This record gives sequence, structure tokens and C-alpha cells, in this order.
Amino acid sequence: MAPHMGRRLRKGAGTTAVAALAVAALSASQAPGVVHASTPTDQAASDVTPPPTPDAPASGNSPYYTDLPPLASPTPPNASTGTLPIGDQQGIPATVLDAYKKAEAALATDRPNCHLPWQLLGGIGKVESGHANGGRVDANGTTLTPILGPVLNGAGFANITDTDGGAYDGDKVHDRAVGPMQFIPSTWATSGRDGNGDGVKDPNNVYDAALAAGFYLCGNGRDVAVKADLDKAILSYNQSQEYLTTVITWFDFYRRGTHEVPDGTGSLPSRRSDQTSPKQPPVTPKAPPSQKPSPKPTPTPPAPPVKPTVPPTKPDGGGTPTPTVPRATTFEGVGAKELTAFAGGAFGGQPTARVKDASGKAMAKVSVKFEIVGDTDTRFTGGATTVTVATAADGTAAAPALKAGEKTGTFTVRATVTEAGLSAVEWKATVVARQADDLVRSDTKELTAAPSGEFANPVSVKATYKGAVASGVAASATMIVTPAAGADPKAAPKVNDKGPYFKDAKGNPIRELTDLKTDANGVLVLPKMYADTQTGTFLLRLTTEGGATLTLELKVAAAS
Repeated sequence: MAPHMGRRLRKGAGTTAVAALAVAALSASQAPGVVHASTPTDQAASDVTPPPTPDAPASGNSPYYTDLPPLASPTPPNASTGTLPIGDQQGIPATVLDAYKKAEAALATDRPNCHLPWQLLGGIGKVESGHANGGRVDANGTTLTPILGPVLNGAGFANITDTDGGAYDGDKVHDRAVGPMQFIPSTWATSGRDGNGDGVKDPNNVYDAALAAGFYLCGNGRDVAVKADLDKAILSYNQSQEYLTTVITWFDFYRRGTHEVPDGTGSLPSRRSDQTSPKQPPVTPKAPPSQKPSPKPTPTPPAPPVKPTVPPTKPDGGGTPTPTVPRATTFEGVGAKELTAFAGGAFGGQPTARVKDASGKAMAKVSVKFEIVGDTDTRFTGGATTVTVATAADGTAAAPALKAGEKTGTFTVRATVTEAGLSAVEWKATVVARQADDLVRSDTKELTAAPSGEFANPVSVKATYKGAVASGVAASATMIVTPAAGADPKAAPKVNDKGPYFKDAKGNPIRELTDLKTDANGVLVLPKMYADTQTGTFLLRLTTEGGATLTLELKVAAAS
């Protein structure tokens, strides 16, 4: 294994530092699966009980992927398409990437002194499971099929007697590493977390597993911004110098740049630490060099699972055609093409798209990316602007609910799939200002004042829209001239320059207020009003966004 990794590290230019790191670490490592007797075992987070077996860290020292990233710096996505080809090394499946980032955010609050970046979880997730087998997860982040390590029965690996009754790994005799972050059941029992808020701690769910891995790495008060603590954290997951080097290499690679790819289309590693090459037979403590460290009969890696978006391949050398994988040929919107909401409210519908193959049959488990495009503060549930959803059995994928922000205007919701030649589906979305269709005064007290005096009773009104409280609605209050008989009722009233008035910040008389807004209960209370020397009956008109109006009489008369 060491010669293989050495060859990979020497490829490319400008890689001396990374290559030196790998070579130095590998020179001190033993064969895969062999644990240094002097390597201390680390427990999980300081508030969590450590695994019951002293020599079994988080993964039980299960096998892991040893493929290394290209040493050249990651390249940005294609300028015209915004993506790189399926299978590119720096692409991380959308749901898996989201889980890593959400775990980082949670730990920034719960373990702020740990300084754990999501790229470290990405490095471990890549090495442990190839990011959940290339992102083969459902919309909730649960793996479509179980990801299990080999039986930990001491045959080339640790010997861990069953601790979960087979609940997680299906084995009632020995334990096996489980899920995208490869926790052994005994560790999950003490370190498991609920990362997606569904009330369940499931090692097969990438949100739960990523958060649990983060807490585990931050155990014992470690600060992974410190190199020594970073090394201890990674070794607490798998006690192998080769493992440490591989994880750090991916960690460094992801810190230099990455991007999301649709679920199910991530690149799959091929070589694991329990596989050997003819030139480098394995070494185990109690077996001759020719004995393999794994009970597997052949070192040939299993074929990667078929991805639904990969086009059919040509017949192989034996003349047997590879099974044809259906390709998406139709991508269409379902339902209304326009969406509208009041500022701060919910949109009436959800952007929904359908995927079909050439025969018109609905295609399930195709990743559809929804994104909000334009100058808006509207967001999907959870605050995201981009989400990836897998199609259901009927071929449809619905975006999470949209929550309108306070910024009014029009923007676009765009849905795309990775199939070549399929146009994006777009929805026009509009956020309109909050509105009221009715204004009612809160009391019936007469509004009176003496010349050059003050109005004793404040004006308080309540706004509603279709009978419901209308909060945050823009309004204006204007002293108006009494309309002449026969005047057009739709004509804008003239502002009165005599009679009652408000005061501005400097105490000067003003007779029009335009920056008013109803409170959370739909209530609007006007500032104090004053009378000049004019007597008589005057009109005050209140108007809201949405067209609600209310005209009040103000009387100024000398005391009798």
C-alpha cells in the first residue's frame, strides 16, 4: 500500500510539501489493520462515556478508502454550466455536503473552542464511505442501502463482540462499523446525535452521523486548529498513521476548494486498506506475509453502484452488453408557473418538477437542484437558497416551502438536473408589500381641541386583511381639504395647509405622515396632534398599502 500511495503523491508539480507529509507518515506506519501498541485510545466528547472496548476507536479500526485526491489545486466549475463532470474529485454530493456544514454550524455553538471546520468531516466522510457511496441518500439524508464494514471478529481486524443485539449492523455475534461515518455500535451508543431534528439518532443518516463525528473529534477538549489535537482527533477515529495521512490529505484538498454535485453522482473511491497489490502483500502480527488480512477471497474491489444519471456503456470485451440505465429525457414543471406571497409570509404553492425517461415513465431517485435566483431575501425552509431533492416514485420533486422575506419584488426559482440537453424549469416568484383592506378606529371618543391647543385623545386604529390582523403594513396620515361637492371620489385629496397638524423632529408643523407602519397586532397609534388658530371641522385621512382608508373628523372650537 505504501508504494501505491507514494506514486500517487509524486504526481503533479508543486506538491513537495504534501508529498513529504505523506511519505513521512507512511514510513512510520504498519500494514492496514495493525494497531500500534503505543498509540493511546481517545474517548469521545468529554461529556460522553468512552467506548467500552479500550482498543476500539470510533470505527473499530475498520478498513477505509486509501485513494488520494489529485495534488493539483481544485479547479472552479465550468463557467458556462456552473458544474464539473460527474465523478470529479472535489465534488461532494449536495445532501452530504449540507450535513457536514450543518454539523460545523452546530459545533460552532456547542463546542466553540474546538474550531472544527466542515472540511475535516469531509475528509473523514470521504475516507470512511466515499461520502455515503457517492451520495446515495434519500431526501432526509438516510442511506438508500446500509453501509457496513466487515465483521469485527479478529480475523485481520479488531475483535469486538456484539454490543447492539444486531440492531444497527444485523450481526448478533460481532459488531460491524455502520453508516456513512462508520461508527461501531458501541461507540454510537454513547456518541450518537440527532442532526436533522427528527427525534431519532440513526448512524445511517448522514446528518446524525456527521454531527456525532464532529462531537467525537472534539472530545477531551481538543482544539483541532492545533496540529497536535488535530492528529489526536483523527487517530481517535482509526489508529493508523496511514489513515491519518489520508484524511489530512483530503482535508487539505477540500480546504482549497470544492463544490456540490447532485446526490448519487459523487465519485466513488476504489482501493481500501484491506486490499493489497501483488507487489505489497499484507502483514499481520500472527500470520505469514502471504496471508491476507481480510477473509475476503479476492482483493478486487466491488463495482461501484450504478448511478441513475450515468449513460449506458458499450458492450464489454466478452460481447455481453452492460445493462442499459434509463436516461432522463423529459424535465417539466408541475402546477402553477408563478408564485406570490406577502412580505414575511408563505407562498401558496411549492415549485414542483417531474422527470421522465424516453418511454414517458416517471423516474425516481433523480437529484433535482432548486435554487433561488435574484435580488431577494426569500429563502427555503431552514434558510437555504439552494437545495437538492430526489424525485419520488411518481417522478416528482418538490422544493421545500418558500418563506418570503421583507424585500419586495420579483425573482426566479430555478430547477435543474444534470442530464445533458435538459433545460432548466423556472418559476416566477413575487413578493408584494403587506396589505390591509380595512381600518377601524379603536374607540369612539370625539377628537376636539381649542385653538392653539392640543387634541387630548390620541388616534388609534386597527388594520385587518380579509378579517385577519394585518401587521407590518405601511400607512400614511394626511390632513386633507374637505372635497368640494361633486368632486371625483377617486381623485387624490389635497393636503390642507391650515388647521390641525403634527410636529416633526424639530417641532415644526407638518400635516402629512408617510412612514407609518402597523405593529404586530395590526394597531397604529398616531403621534400627538395640535391645533392652530383656525376653528371649524377638519378631516384626517388614513390610508394603508392595499387600499384601506379611514377618514376622521377633527373639531377645533373655542371653549364655551
